[in-house]
Amino acid sequence: MLALRKATAAFGADLVHVDAPPGPGAGRVTIAVAAAGICGSDIHAYEWTPGYGFMTAFMPVTLGHEFAGTVRAVGDSVTALAVGDRVTCWPTVACGDCAACSADRPQDCQGRRVVGLHADGAFAQQVVVPAANCRRLPDDVPLTVAALAEPLAVAVNAVDVAEVGPGDRVVVLGPGPIGLCIAFVAQLRGAAVLLAGLDDTARLDLARRIGIRETTDLTGGSLEAAVRHAFGGEADRVIEATGSARSVVEGLAVLRSGGVLVVAGIHSGSLDLDLTGFVRSKKQLRAAHDTTARAFDEAIRLLAAHAGTLAALITHRRPLAEAGAAFDLARSRQAMKVLLLPEAVATQGEGG
Repeated sequence: MLALRKATAAFGADLVHVDAPPGPGAGRVTIAVAAAGICGSDIHAYEWTPGYGFMTAFMPVTLGHEFAGTVRAVGDSVTALAVGDRVTCWPTVACGDCAACSADRPQDCQGRRVVGLHADGAFAQQVVVPAANCRRLPDDVPLTVAALAEPLAVAVNAVDVAEVGPGDRVVVLGPGPIGLCIAFVAQLRGAAVLLAGLDDTARLDLARRIGIRETTDLTGGSLEAAVRHAFGGEADRVIEATGSARSVVEGLAVLRSGGVLVVAGIHSGSLDLDLTGFVRSKKQLRAAHDTTARAFDEAIRLLAAHAGTLAALITHRRPLAEAGAAFDLARSRQAMKVLLLPEAVATQGEGG
């Protein structure tokens, strides 16, 4: 079968033919992949940016962790799933033995492995994953749209970590797939949301089309001015999804005393923080990474309720055979979510 694999500690990935995986072992299932999204983490791995050296020990490894498909085979002791079930997957596989796992906090397991980064993932026709990580999908959610479940779950978790509530003034920095989903979830929870980008006309236009009421492109002015115009004052919450440390500093500057800033982006650089000013303002700096079981289940419910709206996030669909061109699209600022379709044989039309 065709697979996109990371084989060397350098820029790029290899589109190769590999043997189909053997039958699933105990507690595992084989999924026929219908659609898999290109994530920011995939791009970091593809570009080999700092922070992804951990993958070297697991190479060659098939990339891809945002996906949905159909169960093709089940291993021994799997009773909750059957062949033919439509599923998506939480790709974080916890060790099961550490203190965090014992406390039912698998997202905090420091021995966790991620499908598509530590183990073969879904940029292939088939992938084998733990059955416990799979979630059945509502029948009316298309498998292509269901591939958004994982990034939407990451967004739900970021909003949870920020403790966003009705009436909160929330600034979301970065209108990529995660930032846009964060803005969508926060607005659903009753917050007043401002989504900010930088030279991001196409993505901010898409944000408005899916109902994000307040957006700003900072090429035309400062974040401080945009926040003051939108809210008449400072923000209660700022959620960063840019991957730029400068955004964290700018976000703190528009946050009220005692407010919460959540860093959700993956950063290759460091943060220079005025700690005295930070302490005196009593602002809180938190990190949100991955998701939780509760947030993943909420993401699936949101997909079922808003599938037609959220499908607009899928701006491009490409066959797996065109993975190189698909990554070029995903790395551009003109695409939102690019899906790879393992069974497709010709270029697909764009849109949902």
